Amino acid sequence: MILSRDEDRRWMMAAIALAGRSRGRTAPNPNVGCVIVRDGRVIGRGITEAGGRPHAEAQALAMAGSVAGATAYVTLEPCAHMSERGPACADLLAAAAPGRVVIALTDPDPRTNGRGIARLEATGIEVTAGIAADEARRSMAGFLTRQASARPHVTLKLATSLDGCIALADGRSQWITGSAARAHCHVERSRHEAILVGRGTFDADAPRLDVRLPGLADRSPKRLLLTHGAAPDDWTAIDRPEAIAALDGVDHLFVEGGAATAAAFLHSNLVDRLLIYTAPIVIGGGRPAIADIGLADLASAHGRWCMTDTRMLGSDRLTIYERS
Repeated sequence: MILSRDEDRRWMMAAIALAGRSRGRTAPNPNVGCVIVRDGRVIGRGITEAGGRPHAEAQALAMAGSVAGATAYVTLEPCAHMSERGPACADLLAAAAPGRVVIALTDPDPRTNGRGIARLEATGIEVTAGIAADEARRSMAGFLTRQASARPHVTLKLATSLDGCIALADGRSQWITGSAARAHCHVERSRHEAILVGRGTFDADAPRLDVRLPGLADRSPKRLLLTHGAAPDDWTAIDRPEAIAALDGVDHLFVEGGAATAAAFLHSNLVDRLLIYTAPIVIGGGRPAIADIGLADLASAHGRWCMTDTRMLGSDRLTIYERS
């Protein structure tokens, strides 16, 4: 059955949504989603599980059984390299012989890059690539950033008043935003392997930085402290933003405070995504959200960020920007 590009996109978006369930749990592997469809019906689905195995394609094929005449939608090119932990997904798909395989992104890993597609096509399977590529790239940002830049993908979260303050002048900051925004922030925490604050925030707020939502408590990220001193038990100290490159098993890093830490990461050009929660309050004379980042002129500030989403969370507004 030949599907339209719109139908292909629809099913690929389903695979991308599925892949989001394992974001922050699969490093160093990518969080991949796979959906197998025949006659407009899902017959198999899978995601990369915690720790990186099993892979999404293996799970989807096991659920589907026979895939003759079906289309497999995979958010990343099926791996083509051998591993002690399991067979190559390109080989599994080639042996199962679906009618088509639709892929969102080719795999930048040199062990697979293009080889997975070539292996499928060599067996006569029709392959279509590039469907919903931007959305898949966003879904697997951690893996792709690690591959391209040898560091985690960094999200900087700010919760501010309308006039850009994160606290009163005396440092009191709880709570700027309402319960819906705070719950959303906890979901975001659960999608990252590690979360970081600076020493000032740690000393002032004694933050727990865990995930306090039913069903997600076991997905609290590792806790990092940006400091030149020592970190307390169950925390890891890093002395500068660039040190995140050496973090093992961390492909998504959530930076949550405070103003000096935000400025340090921005000054080091290490922020990939801005998550800004804005409460409908005016503080006046409060503490600014970001300290000096060394900006020399306004012209150099433009063109760096692109808004990708905005929505209301109760009375607060969430706005998401990504590096241009």
